[in-house]
Amino acid sequence: MDLNALRLFVDIVDAGNLSAAARKLKMTRANVSYRLKALEEELGVQLLRRTTRHVEPTPVGAGLYEHGRNILGEVAAANALISNMGKSLQGHVRLSVPTGLGHSLLSPLLVRFKQRYPDITLDVVFDNRVHNLVSEDVEVALRIISTPPDSVVATEIGAVDWIVCAAPAYLAGHPAPQALGELQSHAIVCASPVGQKLKAAGSRAGGADGEVREQVVLEPTLSSENFAFLKEAVLAGLGVGIFPIYAIGAELDSGALVPLLSDYRISVFGSKLYMLTMPNRYQTLATRYLLNFLKTELQAVWPRLHR
Repeated sequence: MDLNALRLFVDIVDAGNLSAAARKLKMTRANVSYRLKALEEELGVQLLRRTTRHVEPTPVGAGLYEHGRNILGEVAAANALISNMGKSLQGHVRLSVPTGLGHSLLSPLLVRFKQRYPDITLDVVFDNRVHNLVSEDVEVALRIISTPPDSVVATEIGAVDWIVCAAPAYLAGHPAPQALGELQSHAIVCASPVGQKLKAAGSRAGGADGEVREQVVLEPTLSSENFAFLKEAVLAGLGVGIFPIYAIGAELDSGALVPLLSDYRISVFGSKLYMLTMPNRYQTLATRYLLNFLKTELQAVWPRLHR
């Protein structure tokens, strides 16, 4: 069996449909379909069941996929071993990071990684979506979520503290909220989920079970995925901001921003930081070094990012 045909088949199964595989492989859908049909005719079996939007391996196809994935992983490992003999560590890693975390904390870490391993090529995507790692061709993703998808391998880095805050100039003209529900009467400056309402959940001591849980739906008057921009807006007195602690720690320490609702534990988009990888994808040496580096560095600083 031709190794390129096997790689094509594995890529189609990973992508989930012919169109996504064609985009990843930079081929036309017709060409992908033609080459898949040629492989099935060569083997004399049907490998995939096709619908208009999805492909699903037949029992024979599922077996070939498992063997093919292992074979391609071994080939990649052999190529990496040969190419790295007598050389510094090399390779290519595509990494996806949240915008706020990327700018405030990850940027210096990734610069340090590149200084340590200059021959590793990093492709860093700043993105807040919990997307399909296969279709985006991402090896590693860092995401702030409450529960990771079942389709990925998730390594927990630590809990994320969200802080409600405002500038003294804003508070001079507006009474500070005393309860979570009072945020609805304030101008809110915060990132907002695409196509969904912004929901802020909070818990505080009290109640029969020792804790009171509340949730409020908010409509930001200023929203963006760029936390640096949002922070400047809150510092300018445009409203009440909701940020992860790592994005505004310095401003809280200096008094430029004042924490609000301090008796609440707030959650907006997620409560924990996870490092995500695909369970069935071969990890190059470069990818493994980046994973270990990020896990070690982030877990070392994370305990300090709490209040």
